[in-house]
Order: sequence, then structure tokens, then C-alpha cells
Amino acid sequence: MKPGTPAPPLPAGARAPSPARRRGGRRGTRAGAALAPALFTVLWSSAFVAGVPGVRAAPPLLLMFARFAVAGVLLAAYALVTRARWPRGRALAHVAVTGLLIQAVQFGCFYTALSLHYPAAVISLVQGLNPVVIALAARLLGETVDRRQALGFALGAAGVVLAVADRVSVSAWGIPLCLAGLGGLSLGTLYQKRFVRDMDVRTGTATQVLVGAAAVGPLSLAVETPRVSDWTAFGGSVAWMVLVNSIAAFLLLNRMLARSSATRVSTVFFLTPSVTAVLAWLVAGQALHPLVIAGLVLGGAGVLLAAGRPAATGPPRRGRRRAARGAGGAARVSGPRVSGSRSP
Repeated sequence: MKPGTPAPPLPAGARAPSPARRRGGRRGTRAGAALAPALFTVLWSSAFVAGVPGVRAAPPLLLMFARFAVAGVLLAAYALVTRARWPRGRALAHVAVTGLLIQAVQFGCFYTALSLHYPAAVISLVQGLNPVVIALAARLLGETVDRRQALGFALGAAGVVLAVADRVSVSAWGIPLCLAGLGGLSLGTLYQKRFVRDMDVRTGTATQVLVGAAAVGPLSLAVETPRVSDWTAFGGSVAWMVLVNSIAAFLLLNRMLARSSATRVSTVFFLTPSVTAVLAWLVAGQALHPLVIAGLVLGGAGVLLAAGRPAATGPPRRGRRRAARGAGGAARVSGPRVSGSRSP
């Protein structure tokens, strides 16, 4: 449209959106983005508490197979109904790798530790090291970490170590399993952010959990005795983990990874130990030991520092100034600006 040309008339009966409505829509989008991490923290933290009755009723890998299989079928049906685009070729291989790491390795290890009576709060605290691992590998993704965030990561890591210091004797396999689960989560997050940036959250999440089911199902048959002692507890645990953890939480996580850096998204895991410890205390009766509480305080302080936006560095600002000057030059070349108009 040339400058000064009037805008085409709207269809009969249609109204142009008012500036207030447009601003309200933008505020709603920003509010949703701000609330997503808090909602994700609550949903994610409930997984270990819901898993406690599940691992008492059935072996952990069998529990995970049921969770992944049911969630995968429901997500795949939803993706088909909404005609979402499925990954193919190399993209499908990358999504499968993230499913193997984030779903099978992470939860297979964490819930096996839970079945060995390792406290849910401590497992979540070990999982809370994820932001530190992500920060150390941030350069692989071209992301930066400022000094304030680095201090936050250090405090969060100290809180994790403090909280698990008196729990190593609970199980000889507890810490190795938790560290392996942490490795699956961290490596899977980095891999997804690097190779699966444009994944559709519906089909991508469905593929990930189906890959997890395909991995832990045969392993359960090989190393466990697939037997359910309490179908009510097993069914309730699976239902919660499918609807709340595998579907709602992972749709949120994948959407946050698509819209923000892996470093910033990972900082929410510093908060999950606090919420998990409180839920485990309220629901499962697991005690809050003094060192765990001290670790939660340090972890919360780490979140306040690490979740902040990194300070802009010199080169990006210069790049933005050059871009602004270039845009201004382009505007001057294109002709005079019409009064009241606004460039896109």
C-alpha cells in the first residue's frame, strides 16, 4: 500500500480491534508467559508425590511404562484430531533422542530411586541441579550467563548438596540413580534446544513419551517382575502422572523451551525441590529434616538470582544500534512518513 492510500473498508458488520483491546491481548500474552513457569513448577513437583503410592503398588519401570503408553496414546489422538504436523526424517530422530533422554532415562532412574525408599524431596533436590548443568553447557547453545546468575547457580547447587548430605546412607544406589536421571534431563534439554527448535509441542511430546514407553517396556520385562499389588493406588498414580505430569507439564515445558533460552527455562527446577518437599510432607508424610530445609532456603535464593535476565553485553547493543540506524536509513529512503501512521 502506498503512503497516503486509505485502508480498505472492513467487511459489513466487522469492527476494527480497538487499541485498548490490542494492548489487552498483549498483556494477556505476557501474563500467560509469566504464569507458565509457576504453573509448571507446581505440576512438575507433584510427580514424585504421586509416584510414591505407585511404586509401592508396582515396580517402577512398569509404572513408567503405563504412564508413557497411556499419555502417548492420548497425546497422539489429540495431535491427530487437531491435524498437527508430525516430525519426519532427521527431525523425528532428534525428537526420539530427546524422548529417550528426558522420558526414559530421567524418570526410569528417578522412580527406581523412589522405589528404593529414597525421599521424594531429596530426588527433587538432585534434579534441581539441572540449571547448573545447563548453565555450564550454555555456550554450546550460544547463551550467556552473567555474574548474578552464576552466583544463583552456585547457591542452588550448594542447597542441593546440603540437603542430600545426610541421606546418602538411605540407599547405596540412590545417589547414582539420581545423578543418572539428572544427566538424562539436562542432556535431553540441551539436545532439544539445539536440534529440535521448531518441534510442534503436540506431536513432539507424543513422540517423546511413546519413545519412552518403547524403551522402558522391554526393560521392565527383563529386570522386573511385572506385578501390581494394589490396582487402586496404581491406577490413581498413573492417572495423575499421565494427565498432570506427562501431558500438562510437558506441554508447558516444551512451549517454554520453544520461546525462551534453555538457561532461563531450567532455572524453574531450583523451585521444584521446595514445592516437592512441602507436598511430600503434606501428602506422603515424609519429614522435613533440618538440612533439607536449609537446602530449600539456599535453593530459593539461587532461583531469585539465577532466574533474572542476563545483562546485555556490548556487541548485541552495538548490533541493535546498527540495526536501528539501518532501519532509519531505509525509512528515509522509502519516502516521507504519513502523519499518524506507525511502521510495523
